[in-house]
Amino acid sequence: MNAAAAAYTEDAIKTLDWKEHIRKRPGMYIGKLGDGSSPDDGIYVLIKETLDNSIDEYMMGFGKTIEITIDESRVTVRDYGRGIPLGKVMDVVSKMNTGAKYDSKVFKKSVGLNGVGIKAVNALSSGFEIQSFRDGKVKALQFQEGNLLNDYPEKESQEKNGTQVSFTPDETLFGHFRFIDDYIESMIKNYVYLNAGLTIRLNGVNYFSKDGLLDLLNENITTECLYPVIHLKDSDIEIAMTHGDQYGETYFSFVNGQNTIQGGTHLLAFKEALVKTIREFYKKEFEPSDIRSSVIAAISVKIEEPVFESQTKTKLGSKDMGPEGPSVRNFILDFIKKHLDNYLHKQPETADILLKKIIESEKERKAISGIQKMARERAKKANLHNRKLRDCKLHYNDEDDRRFETTLFITEGDSASGSITKSRDVNTQAVFSLKGKPLNTFGLTKKIVYENEEFNLLQAALNIEDGIENIRYHNVVIATDADVDGMHIRLLLITFFLQFFPELVRNAHLYILQTPLFRVRNKKETIYCYTMEERAKAIAKLGPNPEITRFKGLGEISPDEFRHFIGKDIRLEPVRLKKEDSVTKLLPFYMGKNTSERQEFIIENLRVEEDLVEA
Repeated sequence: MNAAAAAYTEDAIKTLDWKEHIRKRPGMYIGKLGDGSSPDDGIYVLIKETLDNSIDEYMMGFGKTIEITIDESRVTVRDYGRGIPLGKVMDVVSKMNTGAKYDSKVFKKSVGLNGVGIKAVNALSSGFEIQSFRDGKVKALQFQEGNLLNDYPEKESQEKNGTQVSFTPDETLFGHFRFIDDYIESMIKNYVYLNAGLTIRLNGVNYFSKDGLLDLLNENITTECLYPVIHLKDSDIEIAMTHGDQYGETYFSFVNGQNTIQGGTHLLAFKEALVKTIREFYKKEFEPSDIRSSVIAAISVKIEEPVFESQTKTKLGSKDMGPEGPSVRNFILDFIKKHLDNYLHKQPETADILLKKIIESEKERKAISGIQKMARERAKKANLHNRKLRDCKLHYNDEDDRRFETTLFITEGDSASGSITKSRDVNTQAVFSLKGKPLNTFGLTKKIVYENEEFNLLQAALNIEDGIENIRYHNVVIATDADVDGMHIRLLLITFFLQFFPELVRNAHLYILQTPLFRVRNKKETIYCYTMEERAKAIAKLGPNPEITRFKGLGEISPDEFRHFIGKDIRLEPVRLKKEDSVTKLLPFYMGKNTSERQEFIIENLRVEEDLVEA
């Protein structure tokens, strides 16, 4: 008998209590950990899980205001709902499969379903406090890493009914995290768009929506709309849609107020219904891709007892609207067929514009179809015979706990790609090597994506030819030198993605790899510095005359050192697109031929390294 078999006894079977299981397998509950650089990092999921309970109270008609305070790493959420029944506060935050969401009469179309979310917040926080105010009394509890520290007795209170939760994400799990205001603000806005009449106060600033998904689209559209947003609404469904002048398809989908960023049955039904309705209205069998090309749409549905494909609720799996309701597909098909058809009949100008857009998309698709076919074959051969792509074992569309970690580094030159390749985690990190500077794609048509070898192979590596739904890597990271040439390559790549695959940017897949500018060391310690401020602190810490090295290129960093920069302490700067960042204005200014305007901007904003050293 071998040692492994001998060790498999009753003692090898372990049962973890609720908090130990959450802390050991956080991915099952919050998707991933992360340091806050991505909007789906765990620290934001903790906020969302806490907020969901307050939103459910509002949806049931209790409490029109929710207050959120974020003070560095500490988050506090106060709602004015009914308050948790005082005798059950302990169970709600520390006993699995406990909650009111199992009683559909109390929470008919709720966000939080499984009684898990707030327990995960508790277990994954270094400090967690909850107070329930109800009928002139308050019950308070205090925890650390899910362990009870203080169980305060009930006492009298003058506070209004409701619940207050305060927590600090545990740095031993999340590392040195940071909250990015834009991500939290986007989350808050989505909540108010989907809950007309609700006010959420974030650090003293009120967020409120009057027109729901119409407000959402107006806030998020960064291209020119071809026609006014079509806004259709009923008790359990709301749709807003238009077409823009961008490539690709843009969707925002929600179920019971939950942002289903990976779509699901409701989004599939919407796409099908849109195609079916348009074909019947114009009495032409248009290709689905021509109808949906450049569409910008938002859909929200309310479902009884929805089934999601994970605890993080990012993809709807439900086939029915409820135990006794119609199928999700038929419900959405019937709604869109009736209301969109009526709208187009009443608005002939919009109908004409939409028809012209579909015909234009059809012409462009036919013009590049032959090029696409040849490009696909070229990409297949290139993947087999060259080493531009050094792939990893896992991919984002796999069902695996680590899929959120999957990363494609886009590098320039053999030395940089060689260092990253030797340093990477072969399970989750892939490397794509560029040959020289990419083409400036501003103003070019999508034909160039297939004609240009570099971009054709990059698109094939990412698997985004038909949209980003099946993208192979969660993080697409531009890893170039921190010099003028490196900055130029970054701009060219960002231009390519904004021009042809804006959803990759909008859905927070695109990042810039931050690598250290300096290495400061003495015989005992080495410190890597990413800014002049960090360099000054390192020199002060290590004492007089430390050795200072200025890294001028990624190729100068050895594989052994590179492991520090792409491992658990990786620093990624997200490429974000805000409402005010109109693509139709950004790209012409930075990548067009307006030489004098851009030259003036550069002169006014120029800072050279000598200036930074003095600063």
